[in-house]
Amino acid sequence: MTRLGFLINRTLRREAPLAALSVSQKALLGDLAGKSVALVGNARALAEGQAGAAIDAHDVVIRINRAPMPSATSHGTRTDWLALATSLPEAERARIAPSRILWMSHKRKRLDWQTATSPGFYLHPLEDYEGLKLKLGAQPTTGAMLIEMLLRSDLARLDLYGFDFFASLSLSGRRSADKVPHDFAAEAEMVGGFLASDPRIIRN
Repeated sequence: MTRLGFLINRTLRREAPLAALSVSQKALLGDLAGKSVALVGNARALAEGQAGAAIDAHDVVIRINRAPMPSATSHGTRTDWLALATSLPEAERARIAPSRILWMSHKRKRLDWQTATSPGFYLHPLEDYEGLKLKLGAQPTTGAMLIEMLLRSDLARLDLYGFDFFASLSLSGRRSADKVPHDFAAEAEMVGGFLASDPRIIRN
């Protein structure tokens, strides 16, 4: 697909041509088989700890959106996969230096050409987004979508860092819980269910 073709398909919301740029979800999750995964959220409380070395010790490190990393001590330095639901300025892309980008947002109009043609690009299916939205009764966060999806893989272990469901707010913004379109109580309940039923997931 040419860049012009991409822009036309994005503008007209033609899902099939955009999805053709993506690896399949089966292939994406297959890459996690038998691996330890660190999913790093953006809770402010993470900056107060010393989880950086533990995060970087995982086989795959996944970060979210602008992936704030105040220090290597608290957050580590590696980013293998970056899950996006927002645009990413070039300076931020260079700083984070992900090996693969996952576009999780249902808002395709924000998807840019550089991201869509990057190595290993993944486009999260709209039906998955809508299904989780129905289950939660609100727009799911990128973190919630990732947790639900990752646990459908054959990964060996999923460690959650920086997930307190907005109790300490977010390092990536100043909005309070009532200013974002998410139901953090519902997401906490969902993740609590996973923690109780799946021994592979650990919340740090």
